[in-house]
Amino acid sequence: MNALKIGIAGVGTVGACVVTKLLDAAVTNTVITRLSARNLDKDRGFKVPDAQWTQNPLELAEADDVDVIVELIGGADGVALDLVRAALNNKKHVVTANKALLAKHGVELAELAEAHNCTLAYEAAVAGGIPVIKALSDGLAANNIFRINGILNGTCNFILTEMETKGAGYEETLRVAQELGYAEADPTFDVEGIDAAQKLSLLSAIAFGQKPDEKDVLTRGIKDVSAMDFEFAKGFDAVIRLIARAEKTQAQGAASEIVQSVEPCLVRKSAALSRINGVTNAVQIETDMVDVMLQGPGAGGEATASAVLADISDLSRFVSSGMQKSPYVFAQAVSELYAAQGAAELMPSQWYIRLNLKDAPGSMAKVTSILADHDVSIEEAVQRGPQNGEEHRPVVFITHKCEKSAIKSALEALEAIDVIAKDVNYMPVI
Repeated sequence: MNALKIGIAGVGTVGACVVTKLLDAAVTNTVITRLSARNLDKDRGFKVPDAQWTQNPLELAEADDVDVIVELIGGADGVALDLVRAALNNKKHVVTANKALLAKHGVELAELAEAHNCTLAYEAAVAGGIPVIKALSDGLAANNIFRINGILNGTCNFILTEMETKGAGYEETLRVAQELGYAEADPTFDVEGIDAAQKLSLLSAIAFGQKPDEKDVLTRGIKDVSAMDFEFAKGFDAVIRLIARAEKTQAQGAASEIVQSVEPCLVRKSAALSRINGVTNAVQIETDMVDVMLQGPGAGGEATASAVLADISDLSRFVSSGMQKSPYVFAQAVSELYAAQGAAELMPSQWYIRLNLKDAPGSMAKVTSILADHDVSIEEAVQRGPQNGEEHRPVVFITHKCEKSAIKSALEALEAIDVIAKDVNYMPVI
């Protein structure tokens, strides 16, 4: 039985770990035949023949001694996209950890994989070492999935956990995350929710059959979360987490729609996701037959390499079995996937609203009147006295369940009156 011949493009932290494990026979019946990296002189802690190295990753797509290309370059476009396109067009299987690539070009690449009967595997693209792609596509294949909730970005979860436990502000905690290597020098991709949105779009493609596109995810980052929000959250026996949510909704008499969002949420401590701390990731999947929660390391060399190696192992068994038809990229044919239908809303929920209210007679009455005018009813209100002689006092409302559109229109009306300072924050309660 011939060994599966592997070419690896991108030999950084993850790639080096993959190579080391393969050289140690972590996956049987495989052999590394080609490696591509920008710096060929760097000591990566392993030895392979010099002839196997190249600085041009596109050479791997043309090589006769490569059956599968492991793409660990990263980026939604550029050489990573060129390499995967070329590999599939040349009938080579692909394993990738590149969620940005798939969230932007997943439909096109899935079509290429189908046309050339190739496998395009991406377990490592979502939630690091958590086998959530396989859980959705295989383990829960017979289930009717109606909701996914997850913590999919370790950087944000670390920052929010630190703010909660240390009582520090966002900017200070971000600097700590950067010093520890948990946040990039430019953290926009993580803290604005973009990374989590890309991952969620891939999960929704498998779970609900919607074409993956990060633009379909309503996204709001964590920059507006303050230390004060955590103080109030503690009083409500809750924490704050960046939650990725996708759910199947169905208006009366209408076809079901899929709504996806990534935003900070007030999470009650009775909820399992409230106990996910630091850089850990977690995914909850709710179905008609069983509810599942998976958690584990969401990033890091070994966690990501573990998922890459799992895909290589699956591919090795597939090729060795003599099976002729490669599995669909998103659990069904591309022709069966459908595009997002528009601006559907998540199911009604309770909301946390924090605002700074002018310390003057009649201010609270104006606020509650505007909320009522927009069909937002208050379950609980907490206010504190002005601090350091300021003329505004922090006030928090927990609403009864209502639509997000009602909250947004109410907030727009509130920000137009003279008794509210501009720094208003809001988030769903789950």
